Amino acid sequence: MRISILGAGAIAFGMAAFLAKAGHQPVLWSPSGVRVRGLAEGASLTATGVIEFSGPVAVARDCAEAISGADIIIVALPANGHRLAFDAALPHLRSGQPVIISSHSSFGALYFAKRLAERGVRLPIIVWGTTLITGRQQSDGVSVSVNTVRQKIDVAALPKSAAAEGKALCIELFGDRFVERDGLLAIALSNLNPQNHLGIALLNLTRMEKGETWGQGEHVTPAVGQLIEALDLERLQIAESFGLSVRTVQEHFSLSFHVPMGPVSEMNQQMHREGRGGFGPATADSRYIYEDVPFGLVPTSLLGRIVGRPAVLHEAGTSLFSAAVGRNLVLDNDLLPDLALDKLSATALTTICEEWPTAEKHR
Repeated sequence: MRISILGAGAIAFGMAAFLAKAGHQPVLWSPSGVRVRGLAEGASLTATGVIEFSGPVAVARDCAEAISGADIIIVALPANGHRLAFDAALPHLRSGQPVIISSHSSFGALYFAKRLAERGVRLPIIVWGTTLITGRQQSDGVSVSVNTVRQKIDVAALPKSAAAEGKALCIELFGDRFVERDGLLAIALSNLNPQNHLGIALLNLTRMEKGETWGQGEHVTPAVGQLIEALDLERLQIAESFGLSVRTVQEHFSLSFHVPMGPVSEMNQQMHREGRGGFGPATADSRYIYEDVPFGLVPTSLLGRIVGRPAVLHEAGTSLFSAAVGRNLVLDNDLLPDLALDKLSATALTTICEEWPTAEKHR
């Protein structure tokens, strides 16, 4: 299949290598064009690590070219680039053309569906709770080192009635690793990166600021692990209030990084000993702050307020990081303001997370 990937970072490069190796035709599109310059000039995409691949990968000149003729579109950008990608894709999408959001954040699927409904376009939006891979893009601009291909990925769809079709499509592309969750709301509460990165970044912030090279798994010490577990409890309680079952942080680490279940610190230390603990950010200008706070902690806090289970630690993390970087990170979220979810009851929110919107209803 021809699969257009909107994005050009490590996740996009790793997915392109995975798909090309499986015989598909990935097409990369970069909003700025900078990260795909080498590939556009004819260099091969090279993946090393748990995915080994080297070969040419197509690059689209613009979003219209990327989407034209695509069997599937995958959004593989950081959450702070999702609205840009959605808005660029909107004029070119046709009804029935599946879109996968990897990974879904901050109810972006609702924003996207609302805009599509205004154009009279209806298509399945398939959402993942996390990314297919973890990895790091190399400085040569054409290589990616893939650390992990996740064993299990939570998946759902908008509308909810498209879930089975969406899961089958994901399995066809990426193998039998997808676990269907109970709708978009469950996926919104299944992305564990924001809470985990809060604990990791907050308690290692000076390492980031000083540009140190430090092992992330190694520095999930007992105190960091306990904070992550407390943050996870807040998320699980919110999910329970919505009547949803979601994966625990221990299940996430075990399934993503193939280590035995146990305390979060011990699991990360095991990952470090096996050489799969990864490295922490070498700058405070990191997605751990500028993506995960506004697009991860903020929506989880919103859901806590809706069900009367305030996410005190999540809210404190947002306030602490906002103070540390000298700006209100809540205002960086460019998706939630258009949705006005704070005015909804838990029941109403559950409903709109299952149904395809109409232009009249959501105008």
